[in-house]
Amino acid sequence: MRDLHPPRTRTAALAAGAFACGLLLASGLDWLPASRASALLQASPLPSSRDVKPVADLSQAFISIAESVTPAVVSIQTERTAQPGEGRGEIPQNLRDLLRVPDDGQPVAESISGSGFILSADGYVVTNNHVVANATRITVVLQDNRQLAAHLVGRDPNTDIAVIRVQAEGLPTVRFGSSEDTRIGEWVLAIGNPLDLGTTVTSGIVSAKGRALNGLLSENAGSSQWAIEDFIQTDAPINPGNSGGPLVNLRGEVVGVNTAIASVTGYYAGYGFAVPIDLGKRVAGDLIRYGKVRRPALGVQVTEATPEDAAVFKLPRILGVVAQDFPAGSPARRAGLRQGDVIVAVNGRTVEHVGQFQRLVAANRPGDRVALDLVRYGQPVRLEVQLTEAPSQSVAAADERRGPPAPAGTGRLGVSLAPATRDRDYAQTRGLVVTGTAAGGPAYRAGLRKGQRIQAVDGVEVATPEQFRAAVARRRPGEVVSLRVEYPANQSALLNVRLPDE
Repeated sequence: MRDLHPPRTRTAALAAGAFACGLLLASGLDWLPASRASALLQASPLPSSRDVKPVADLSQAFISIAESVTPAVVSIQTERTAQPGEGRGEIPQNLRDLLRVPDDGQPVAESISGSGFILSADGYVVTNNHVVANATRITVVLQDNRQLAAHLVGRDPNTDIAVIRVQAEGLPTVRFGSSEDTRIGEWVLAIGNPLDLGTTVTSGIVSAKGRALNGLLSENAGSSQWAIEDFIQTDAPINPGNSGGPLVNLRGEVVGVNTAIASVTGYYAGYGFAVPIDLGKRVAGDLIRYGKVRRPALGVQVTEATPEDAAVFKLPRILGVVAQDFPAGSPARRAGLRQGDVIVAVNGRTVEHVGQFQRLVAANRPGDRVALDLVRYGQPVRLEVQLTEAPSQSVAAADERRGPPAPAGTGRLGVSLAPATRDRDYAQTRGLVVTGTAAGGPAYRAGLRKGQRIQAVDGVEVATPEQFRAAVARRRPGEVVSLRVEYPANQSALLNVRLPDE
C-alpha cells in the first residue's frame, strides 16, 4: 500500500502536459468547424438492437438474478476475544494511550465481517466456519438494515461450513442448484459484503472444478484427515468479507459458498474459491438436524495417482486414487480393498483426484452402501462397501468456546468501577474510575476503557458503584444508557450504550 500519492501526481502532470500539447497542436492545424465535427459524430451508425441483443439479454439476466437473490443475502458481523498480546506486537505506551489499546493484561475484542445466505424462512443462515469460529457475539444485518442477534447452530472446520440462526419469520430464502452439474465456463455471480462496502454483486465464470488449496482446510481443522478440499474456482471478484456468501448460476440458484481467494496481498488477484453447494447443503442439513456432521467413513487412506502409478498399476490413463493404508476396523478392507488398488469410480462417477473422491464418499450417509470401481494391476474389479460413521469433529453450539468470563462485578454493561482518587491527569476528584471492562461487552464495544472516568448516568451524577448500578437498573433490557465519560486533560464525551437483551 506504499507510494499511493506519487503515481497520482505523475498522472496529473502527464495529463496537464498532454492538454498543453493539444492546445499547441490545435492552434496550428486547420480543425473542422464544430458544427461539421458534430455532424460527423452524429452520422456514425449506432449498433442495431439485433447486434447487441445477446449482450443485452445477459445484462438483463444479471439484473434479474441480483434482484431475486440479494434479498436473501446477509452481512455478518462477529466479535471474538483475542488473548493478551495476540497479534498486537510491541506498541509504544504513548501510541497505546492514543489508540486506547488496553493494557497487555486485558483480552482484546476483535471484529470480523463476512456474509451468509438465508436457508429457511424461520431464520437459518449458512456461512463459513472461519467467519463465526469462536465468536462471542454474532450479528446478522438483513437487506432491510435490520440488525438481529444470531446464535451458532453448529460449524464444521473440515468443510468450512457453519449454520447460525436469527429469531425471525417470513424471511426470503435462496434456491439451490447442483454443483455437480455446474460446468466449467458457466457464468456465475458472487454476492456478499466485501470490504464492508455493503451488498455487492460481481460476475465471472466457473474457471475450474475440483481445486485443492494446499491444505487450507486441513490447517483450519487441525490437520484433520476428514478435511475436504474440492473447490469450485471462479474469476468473479471475491474479497475479504465475501466469505460465506453465495455463488449463483444464471438461473439464480446457489451452486457454491464463497470461501477463499488465491492472493499474495489478501485481496482479489484473479481467482476465488467456493465450497460446492451439494456438499455445503448436506453439511448444513446435518448441523441443523443433529448439531454435528454425521460423516461416512470408508476406512482407507489414499493418494493421487501419478504417471508412475499408472505405469505400475496398468491404468488406462492417469486418474483415480491409490489405496495406501487402512485404519483398524476399516469397512473398505473388510470388503476386499487392497493396498495398491486404484479407485477410479464411486457409484459410477469417475474419480479424478483425492478431494473429489472424498466429496463423492461424503455425499452418502453412514450405513449406506457404495460401489467402488477399481483397477487392480490392470484388472477391473468392483466392490460394494457399507460405510460406517466417522468420529465427529464438528462444533455444536453448546461446545463453542466463549470469551473469558467477565471480571467480577462488571454487571450488565460489562464494566467494573471504583470511586475516583486524585490523579494528575484529571483536574478534579469526582465520579467513578473504570478499573476493567469485559472484552466484547456493551461498554467495551462503546469505547469505554480502563482508567477513564464515568461522571454521570442518564444525566445524573454518580459517585459510588452502588449509585451507578442503581441508575443502570432503571433501564430495561435492550434500552440505551447514556454515560458522561471524562478523559485526561479535562475532555469529556457522551457514550450511549445499549443494554444486552436478557
